[in-house]
Amino acid sequence: MEEYGKETQSRESKRRERQAALESSDTDNGLCGWIIVILSILLMLATLPLSIWTCIKIVKEYERAIIFRLGRIVRGGAKGPGLFFILPCTDSFINVDMRTITFDIPPQEVLTKDSVTVSVDGVVYYRVQNATLAVANITNADAATRLLAQTTLRNVLGTKNLAEILSDRNEIAHSMQSTLDDATDDWGIKVERVEIKDVKLPQQLQRAMAAEAEASREARAKVIAAEGEVNASRALKEASLVIAESPSGLQLRYLQTLNTIAAEKNSTIIFPLPMDMMQAFMKRD
Repeated sequence: MEEYGKETQSRESKRRERQAALESSDTDNGLCGWIIVILSILLMLATLPLSIWTCIKIVKEYERAIIFRLGRIVRGGAKGPGLFFILPCTDSFINVDMRTITFDIPPQEVLTKDSVTVSVDGVVYYRVQNATLAVANITNADAATRLLAQTTLRNVLGTKNLAEILSDRNEIAHSMQSTLDDATDDWGIKVERVEIKDVKLPQQLQRAMAAEAEASREARAKVIAAEGEVNASRALKEASLVIAESPSGLQLRYLQTLNTIAAEKNSTIIFPLPMDMMQAFMKRD
């Protein structure tokens, strides 16, 4: 945790240094630049009150404006929300949306560590954390983040087995988020969340896995049935020993069997015949 805190503080300090370097002061424009700025102010004053409508701009609550004066970022960084003032002819501005943006990662065909081809897609949530860096350091932060998310998904899944991809989605998503957040830090982007949506397997692999699962279930069912047979045989052995100790118990068992048969099949009549009688006939033969 301490190393993570130090790393975060280091990134924050570097980000402030980069932003300070980008925010040039008005004195950096030189003498010619100051002359142009003064002429722009005089032009604005000469055309009042019409020029006021082109000099005052409004930024919404979820936006920030980056003002460029003679091509340089004005000191103070992003402006807004609310009203801000620009000079005609010398100033231009870019609005940056600071809200959280979501996009889907297209399905990526990935070869896993155990040489299985899977198709994986996901979703990424990110927002612009530093509007100045997002405008000055990269041409299109949104497109760059999308492309980086696709390549990061491929790189992370390429180091995982199929079993790990199916069972450790949260860990994979956290690893992707950390990698994306570090890579987009120089662009002023904060990756808030990454989620793995779906993992699609080839049809042949799905059938093979289904056959394996079915065979495993059948094997467990046979083991359970065999254990049941063993338990039943032990119970029958104990019952036979108990009945052997009491001859009258065998007769009661006969009567109970007759009662059960009479309740289910009324047309069947069974007469119990003692085995001793049969043994007597067999001895005569």
